[in-house]
Amino acid sequence: MKRLFYILMLLLSLQSHSQTKGIFSKDPIINLENFDKQRVYWGYFLGFNTYDFKIDYLNTPDTDIEVKTNTGFNVGVVGDLRLQEYINLRFEPGLYYTQRNLTYSQFTKSIDREREVRSTYIDFPLLLKFSSKRVGNVRPYLVGGFSATLNLASNSKSLDDNSQQRFRVKPWTQNYELGFGVDLYLEYFKFSPSIRGVFGLNDELIRDNNPNSPWTGNVQSMKSRGIFVNFTFH
Repeated sequence: MKRLFYILMLLLSLQSHSQTKGIFSKDPIINLENFDKQRVYWGYFLGFNTYDFKIDYLNTPDTDIEVKTNTGFNVGVVGDLRLQEYINLRFEPGLYYTQRNLTYSQFTKSIDREREVRSTYIDFPLLLKFSSKRVGNVRPYLVGGFSATLNLASNSKSLDDNSQQRFRVKPWTQNYELGFGVDLYLEYFKFSPSIRGVFGLNDELIRDNNPNSPWTGNVQSMKSRGIFVNFTFH
């Protein structure tokens, strides 16, 4: 799936290359001059992500839990409502696939030492987009807001825990999101690359049945953090 995604992004980049050559010229032809005057418009995005965990402990641990991140991918749709010339309200529901590998160094056996945390997130962000004045065919912007995320692979209903090699987290989390990007007005569509950070607000770890569990007993909170790089097409 990752290889297919990267091939798709390469083809899209090649397709738009001839159009982007004139964007940064000294006197560009103005593309889509009235695009931003629409009250509502739609689009879709493709991208990739990296997630990790921010872990706080009840007591100073002898060894921390090591989190190894992997690159996942994103896909979703965008709804944009124009509030005024420089402010838009955006709803960007998306599907995010990712994986984190946890290592508990106090164990010697790999069956106890390592946990693969695979997540399939449905993210529901409500964001405010603050745009600068358009210059030619370029318009930078900042974006921020809050989101609710459903993890379809949380294992929250499982009765097994880490003693049976089952890592569990809560299905719903709340986050705040901050980022920036740039709108590039091409001949036939608007292309918007962006980067955004997502920061979990609530503890999502489900503790093991044993309150003294070596996997979860000393964890005060475990919150997701992530970075999204999205390529949006309107």
